[in-house]
Amino acid sequence: MALSKLPLYSVFFFLYISLSISSQALSSKIAVAQIKDQQDNEPFVGINIGEDVSNLMSATELVSFLQFQKLTHIKLYDADPDILKALAKTKIRVIISVPNNQLLAIGSSNTTAASWIGKNVVAYYPQTVITAIAVGDEVLTTVPSSAPLLMPAIESLYSALVAENLHNQIKISTPHSASIILDSFPPSQSFFNQSWISVIQPLLHFLSRTGSPLMMNFYPYYVFMQNKGVVPLDNSLFKPLTPSKEMVDPNTLLHYTNVLDAMVDAAYFSMKNMNFTDVVVLVTESGWPSKGDSKEPYATIDNADTYNSNLIKHVLDHSGTPFHPEITSSVYLYELFNEDLRSPPVSEANWGLFYANSTPVYLLHVSGSGTFLANDTTNQTYCIVMDGVDSKTLQAALDWVCGPGRANCSEIQPGENCYQPNNVKNHASYAFDSYYQKEGRASGSCDFKGIAMTTTTDPSHGSCIFPGR
Repeated sequence: MALSKLPLYSVFFFLYISLSISSQALSSKIAVAQIKDQQDNEPFVGINIGEDVSNLMSATELVSFLQFQKLTHIKLYDADPDILKALAKTKIRVIISVPNNQLLAIGSSNTTAASWIGKNVVAYYPQTVITAIAVGDEVLTTVPSSAPLLMPAIESLYSALVAENLHNQIKISTPHSASIILDSFPPSQSFFNQSWISVIQPLLHFLSRTGSPLMMNFYPYYVFMQNKGVVPLDNSLFKPLTPSKEMVDPNTLLHYTNVLDAMVDAAYFSMKNMNFTDVVVLVTESGWPSKGDSKEPYATIDNADTYNSNLIKHVLDHSGTPFHPEITSSVYLYELFNEDLRSPPVSEANWGLFYANSTPVYLLHVSGSGTFLANDTTNQTYCIVMDGVDSKTLQAALDWVCGPGRANCSEIQPGENCYQPNNVKNHASYAFDSYYQKEGRASGSCDFKGIAMTTTTDPSHGSCIFPGR
């Protein structure tokens, strides 16, 4: 996620009320049937693929990796010909994109738009299943000077699809930053930034007319970081909440148990306030960074694992939102690989689920939620101590794990198989793994205040067999 994508949210003011206030069902006039017609048969989780990566695997290797990981929906930030060719006959569904720097040419010339469709769509479809075209990326907020070109580019590309008789199979839209929506909480009071109404109004007319989705990039991570002390971390991570911690819209009395649902409903209410009730929200980016600098203390592996794992479950469980419990927005995770060539801060290079060499940054915990990703929790996942942790901190954690934590630490006692090497790091790694396995490798059970990490490399040595084996 580029720095330019950092949303400038208005401050959330969450109203916490007790269970004694009963939630009343909102009488919605939104045309649910029309919205649901725009979606796949089932909500899905896809993934974005950025290419600011050192030693990125070849297109053929990438597609094989996608198939191995059971990824069925991807989004590209361009229309890479090698990837589109490699995707042929795989049934992987792909959104291709028009980069911002091509808007001028396409928005100024129907001929250029037709040529783009011919080169990047007709040349590959239907062998490669192209489902949509994302025209630009957060144009209104990152390159506002190109805003007047957005609708001409969209209309020109759509006309080119009509000419090829592909307009019913391939949708056209444009991804937006969440910052185009003001007063995001409570959702019922949300509205689009009036500065962009001259673009948003015709865009919504187009999306309604063509059955295309409103593409939104939603990041609860940034909502939390910009509103610390107001937005609790648990709300941002989809963690279970007591009723008193649920966010409540005072106008509708709808209860929100997580930030993402509130953001999605803010988009629906913003459209409703402009009399558009038949456009579905597609979340084209959402994620959580696994590493950050000193100013990003919540960019951790554990938080990233928790957010993305819970997000996947939330979508695949057909959870819907409080305003639209019958409609679940599909989501594209940001992102497949850590883009190590990104500029600082550190978090910019650490949004990926995998490193460029295809090893997982962390292991998602999505068992029982369909077949999304093969890098789910496995029988050979271990919890070990991170490098660079001081002995005093390790000893305190070890004392807790072997005491109140009730891990089986018998193997690190004198004379037992894992006593040697006799140092606190070795003993703590064994104890951490014992606790991690005891807890069923649950999200959050390998953290210990940020000094532990999961690994697929077996730390067993000699006659010392770690519990994870």
